[in-house]
Amino acid sequence: MRSALMLSVLGSCALLAGCGQGGGEKSAGSASAPAAEHEPTAAEKQAVLDSLPAPYNTADIDNGKMKFAMCRSCHTIVEGGANLTGPNLHGVFGRKAGALENYKYSEAVKNAGFVWDAEHLDKWLAEPRTFLPGTKMSFAGLKAEKDRIDLIAFLKVETGYKAP
Repeated sequence: MRSALMLSVLGSCALLAGCGQGGGEKSAGSASAPAAEHEPTAAEKQAVLDSLPAPYNTADIDNGKMKFAMCRSCHTIVEGGANLTGPNLHGVFGRKAGALENYKYSEAVKNAGFVWDAEHLDKWLAEPRTFLPGTKMSFAGLKAEKDRIDLIAFLKVETGYKAP
């Protein structure tokens, strides 16, 4: 039963890392995630959304949040959140792929050589194994372009994205 549960969790994993890497290492001292210093208000979140380039500025954040439910079993998004099977995604935009400390990435992700942005994340979410052969992530992909746009916008709003 435990194996079936683990397969179910791994099967629903949905973002940025070699999820199947023997279960990523937890962040040092992350038994419970520290509270973020400032929880953005709804108005601040809307301002982030409005500042995004098209098509992300008109995304359906509620749909993005629903799509993130597929990712939640492997990823956290709050500042200081734990690494699970996949890494914590807070601050992912602008971060070099495979560079989050205290997470054991697959060689494919460690050697990817790019910085996470909306374009790379869109390609990753569409087909992780084709986009980055050798990744351990078991997620099959999010085929609908609108769902990827909504999910990426949700992540930008919720993970501390700052426009360049």
